[in-house]
Amino acid sequence: MRSQEKNSGMLLDISLRATTVVLALLTLLGLTTITSGLCQAQTYSVLYNFTGGQDGATPRAGVTLDHAGNLYGTTSAGANMGGNCTIYGLQGCGTVFQLKRSNDGWLFNSLYIFDWNDGAAPYARVVFGPDGSLYGTTAFGGHPSHDCFQQGCGVVFSLQPSAAFCKTVLCPWTETVLFVFRYDLSEGGLPYYGDLIFDASGDIFGTTYIGKTQRWWGDVFEMTPSNGSWNTSFIYSFPLGGAGGEAPESGVILDNAGNLYGTVSAAAAGYGAVYELTESGSSWTEQVLYSFLNGSDGATPAGGVIFDQSGNLYGTTLHGGTNGGGTVYELSPSDGGWTLNTLYSFSGTYGSYAVLTMDPSGNLYGTTYGDGAYGYGNVFKLTNSNGNWSYTSLHDFTGGSDGGSPYSQVTLDASGNIYGTASA
Repeated sequence: MRSQEKNSGMLLDISLRATTVVLALLTLLGLTTITSGLCQAQTYSVLYNFTGGQDGATPRAGVTLDHAGNLYGTTSAGANMGGNCTIYGLQGCGTVFQLKRSNDGWLFNSLYIFDWNDGAAPYARVVFGPDGSLYGTTAFGGHPSHDCFQQGCGVVFSLQPSAAFCKTVLCPWTETVLFVFRYDLSEGGLPYYGDLIFDASGDIFGTTYIGKTQRWWGDVFEMTPSNGSWNTSFIYSFPLGGAGGEAPESGVILDNAGNLYGTVSAAAAGYGAVYELTESGSSWTEQVLYSFLNGSDGATPAGGVIFDQSGNLYGTTLHGGTNGGGTVYELSPSDGGWTLNTLYSFSGTYGSYAVLTMDPSGNLYGTTYGDGAYGYGNVFKLTNSNGNWSYTSLHDFTGGSDGGSPYSQVTLDASGNIYGTASA
């Protein structure tokens, strides 16, 4: 498990604008192919600085946009500092927040503050469900009489605007705990950095970092709506030391046939893997698509994977690669198997914890935790030109007023602006 950050963190915005620049700047950025007289320049803005008080601290997850352009996210610490929220290394139970657009900029609203019994330390994003509610997980809390590593096992929750009339513009929301993880012989616990995902039927899929007590290391779970409640089943458990790997830090994604894809950060060889789960009757079967070797391919795929329109998978690793600081990779189906292509190798102390984001043109965006010019991480872009990939660092964090150490993926709006969080 990763140590808790002590800094409060911030939320950022990078605006991409087409501006005329000189050829020398293009060369400096490593863009060797020029197709027009315009190049993308970046404007970096801090939208909000977290104080560690009631607004929370240490945002580890990215943000989610609604149709009006408002932002929703989580902080893994801060706010409620009482009781179990400050023991066992937790520095507060964390929050769910909203940044609402206004004529003067952005209005910050703490939608919900966790108090341990209803969850603590949300590490993943909140996502909108089919009913318009926000859904998410917490890594700890939820049950005072059970513990995972001496801490609560986590919950799945939903948030809805309060039904009562609110006299102010910024109002708290109401939480509903949908499931409490127990960590016993029948189920795992500690849902970590993986976002929840809905299928076409409204079922929820997610992962837990630890699995059934003494026998497994990580689970994939499914939640099915039923008469106003949810039926939860653990559809696959990763065997400790098994060939299929263990310890899923990220969530899963779905293909059109309903198969699940994800990553485990450790494997039998110790370097992690990309897997597929296929449903057969009442059970699910795992197929390892690729096992990392800690060479030029990378190691420790902490972030999940995404699809492009051709069925290729893309992801990142935290370690390994030619330069030792993690990689960006592509997995392509080939002759009944999958072939890995390393698109880029980072050179910092840590690569990426985050899931990649792809724009409509097929370009990739992401963050690193410890790369960049100052060693505090960066936001990067990989531009695809007929299968050739060009790397650009859009912002190098300094660890100062601009923040640092981003765990989170980035989110793009319709105008091409990039939003994310810095944990420190």
